[in-house]
Amino acid sequence: MQTSSSTVTAAAIPVLPRVQAKGLSVFYGEKQALFDIDLAIVPNAVTALIGPSGCGKSTFLRCINRMNDTVPNCVVRGGLLLDGQDIYAPGQDAVLLRARVGMVFQKPNPFPKTIYDNVAYGPRIHGLANSKAEMDAAVESSLRSAGLWDEVKDRLRQPGTGLSGGQQQRLCIARAVAVKPEVILMDEPCSALDPIATAKVEELIDALRENFTIVIVTHSMQQAARVSQNTAFFHMGKLIEMGETSQIFTNPKIKQTQDYITGRYG
Repeated sequence: MQTSSSTVTAAAIPVLPRVQAKGLSVFYGEKQALFDIDLAIVPNAVTALIGPSGCGKSTFLRCINRMNDTVPNCVVRGGLLLDGQDIYAPGQDAVLLRARVGMVFQKPNPFPKTIYDNVAYGPRIHGLANSKAEMDAAVESSLRSAGLWDEVKDRLRQPGTGLSGGQQQRLCIARAVAVKPEVILMDEPCSALDPIATAKVEELIDALRENFTIVIVTHSMQQAARVSQNTAFFHMGKLIEMGETSQIFTNPKIKQTQDYITGRYG
């Protein structure tokens, strides 16, 4: 009985969200893109954002590292917390935030630099390496994390743009993890890749969640089911349903979610 009691107690410990939206609304001029989003993203898991084009999932993703700051006439209201701190509070430094929240885009976008310098860029500008030996170690560690080290270790001084599409995307992931962020955002990271490269990136995402919190926007229901532990369904700027991926895909609570997942609209 004692063992059973301790098990119950351990299971009852709540997991604090890494990212939490509270009544988050976003406006582009007079057009409202997000409506009062309440959503909690737990650490060390992959959360997939799904929904039709224009439903607000990419807008929500860009709120987490304040990329919407660069959009003219964009207004964000409500709260968005990272480890309990509101990232939109006055005095918050967006540059420091983006070191804590990495981003991987839809199309691979390596810098026009060597493979080495692509990965070293973040640690260099944030002062994370104090010597060449430390930088070399950071670059190797990041490339290993991205499953790319063995493929590029003999050509680190060659341009990153010379890699294949799938390798370029893994280089961008290595660049993102090099500054040791808490969260990695991925905006349809496989949409420009072939099936083999997609499978490699999906394997990588599963491995990375041990050390990072990952939020991925995807149009692929199959990909969301394969890579994520939690799924949020957006429609017309509103969060319709959020839950464990297995529950969302097999037993959604909202009919609208079921209609989208079964292809009745999209």
